Amino acid sequence: MSTYVYGISAASHPSLPEGMGGVGAPARPVRILKEGDLAAVVSDAPDGLRPKRRDLLAHQNVLSEVGAGGSVLPMRFGSVAQDDAAVAGVLAERAEHYQERLKTLAGKVEYNVKASHDEEAVLHRVMSENSEIRALTEANRQAGGGDYEQRLRLGELVVTALQQQEGADAAELRQTLEPVTEAVSVGPESTGWLANVSFLVDRDEAAGFLTAVEQVRESHPHLEVRVNGPLPPYSFVEPGPAEPAATAAEAE
Repeated sequence: MSTYVYGISAASHPSLPEGMGGVGAPARPVRILKEGDLAAVVSDAPDGLRPKRRDLLAHQNVLSEVGAGGSVLPMRFGSVAQDDAAVAGVLAERAEHYQERLKTLAGKVEYNVKASHDEEAVLHRVMSENSEIRALTEANRQAGGGDYEQRLRLGELVVTALQQQEGADAAELRQTLEPVTEAVSVGPESTGWLANVSFLVDRDEAAGFLTAVEQVRESHPHLEVRVNGPLPPYSFVEPGPAEPAATAAEAE
């Protein structure tokens, strides 16, 4: 039977509530698998598991319950090992790494921030700030729309200006939020987002982080900023960039 892994904690971590269920239908009983000074929160893995809302919520609920009792390294949804022995082997092999991560991430949560442009607002901003675009737009207007070459030139200028604005806004978003966080993990580029960044935040400083996000929204009305969190620190279990984990809000 394959083993589904929710997270890793210290072996001294408080026990789970009796009868806790995890992923699967019916929900598989959640249990603790100990190896030395570490423990893995696991259950049997159901066949054909997919990231549906019910199972994503179950995964997150288990981590929330475990996290309420102390530091836990969250595994991404769908983390499955061959069996309990394989999980124990990984705990033993990577014990030093996991212990360091547990210490580093104690009391920390993750916020994932995605940003995109409001098309009308950013176009107005680009037009107002770029004199060349304004001049060519006015020349084309006076010429009844301009010829093909003039329209092509204007389109190229606008596209270039929008790309530059995306880069500038992504950099400024990160520069504004990074000082009030513990660490940053840049997610993969994806269509529709100019920024996809996860921030590690001290749980006690979360209000200050959210205030900084609101300041970005107010000072950049052409930006649409979406915040997902607080989450277990999925993107920081391993050092370096990591893809933000799927959440129930993003399930099919």
